Amino acid sequence: MPATLRHTLLSFRDLLVTFGPFIVLAFALLAVAYWVLDPTPPSRVVLATGPDQGAYAEFGKRYAQILKGYGITVELRSTQGAAENLKRLREPGAGGVDVAFVQGGADEAGRTENADDAELVSLGSMFYEPVWLFYRTDSAQRLLKTGSLSALTQLAGWKLNIGAPGSGVPNLMYRLLDANRIDPASLTLLREGQTPAVVALLAGESDALVFASAPESLLVQMLLQTPGIALFDFGQADAYSRRFAFLTPVTLPRGVVDLAGDVPPRDVRLVAPTATLVARKGTHPALIQLFVQAAQQIHGGAGWFQRKGDFPTSASTEEPLAKEAQRFYANGTPVLQRYLPFWLANLIDRMWPVLLTIVAVLIPVSRVLPPLYQFRIRSRIFRWYAQLREVEEAVGKRPAAELLDELGAIETRVENVTVPLSYADELYSLRGHIQMVGQRLRGAAVP
Repeated sequence: MPATLRHTLLSFRDLLVTFGPFIVLAFALLAVAYWVLDPTPPSRVVLATGPDQGAYAEFGKRYAQILKGYGITVELRSTQGAAENLKRLREPGAGGVDVAFVQGGADEAGRTENADDAELVSLGSMFYEPVWLFYRTDSAQRLLKTGSLSALTQLAGWKLNIGAPGSGVPNLMYRLLDANRIDPASLTLLREGQTPAVVALLAGESDALVFASAPESLLVQMLLQTPGIALFDFGQADAYSRRFAFLTPVTLPRGVVDLAGDVPPRDVRLVAPTATLVARKGTHPALIQLFVQAAQQIHGGAGWFQRKGDFPTSASTEEPLAKEAQRFYANGTPVLQRYLPFWLANLIDRMWPVLLTIVAVLIPVSRVLPPLYQFRIRSRIFRWYAQLREVEEAVGKRPAAELLDELGAIETRVENVTVPLSYADELYSLRGHIQMVGQRLRGAAVP
């Protein structure tokens, strides 16, 4: 092996032996931090939406499309509505659901915060879900002797479809009926899903139906333009919003459905719960960040009931806001994600506090390494001084010829010692001292 290569390999070995444990320690700390922080989000998430053809289902498809661009597969889980979504989120193991749409006021009437809700966090309010009470004008004529319904108290004796079990509307309607001192037994309450309820209404098998949905719902848009079907005007919308904190008075502007056809022909006052995205508390923070960013794209524009930028918002949430969502509403999209791919920006964003901590721990340790490296190299030289001193101290006590043989052995072995060039002066100094002791021994051997 060429001498230059041998010296290079030996120097590399010295560096590796000295700095190797430090490098292993650094990587071990990084590995532990990565395992604890788990910065990479799961590649699959389950989003509970609602009935097919409903607004939740339509919005769910948009979320799935946006998150697909980040390598996240969103599995859409159809349900009867917000109440079932809450139940699935609260079930042990989350019922296979990670995130869900939840309508304000959809929980059981009278339910208060409990230990279950400590496991749920809100990602913010996404859009208004007006309460749409559609009724047949011929039913109003037959039951009220007038062509319109003007108050909820007039519903006594009507066949009213309030939604399927699992929907958030039944619980909401029970609260509204109670506020109006209406005995539910005075109505014929039907519990069918949205599509069967619409079919029954159009067929005359029911007098009215109620559901809460964003105007993007195809069923809402169809009923608004169906002859013989009228939309109830909540004249007491402001009063309802004072009684129930989860309700907001909104107005369906004249002509917003169809300007040419002037649909609706006048402003219609409605009350609207706010739809929120709710997640399990253990949902990966990176997923929450992606969902709120997607929410801004999906719900941030102008609509029938809001202006551009009104949603998403941290207001009007019944569950505590997730920390990652708070960060988004306070600062917007993280700076790194504006310039780097999501996976890299998320990795740096999640790991940098730990990286700083690791660096703070390793800097003091790293100060020991140069002296340790220096000691390792110099020890190759200094250990021969002990044997050289023994030979020198034996002068006059042992035969000179014997000591010269020992000194020759030391000199031969020192010639094979290799050190970096920066320590060559010490090696040559050792050789000079060996020669000096040799001269003394040879002088002592002369009679």
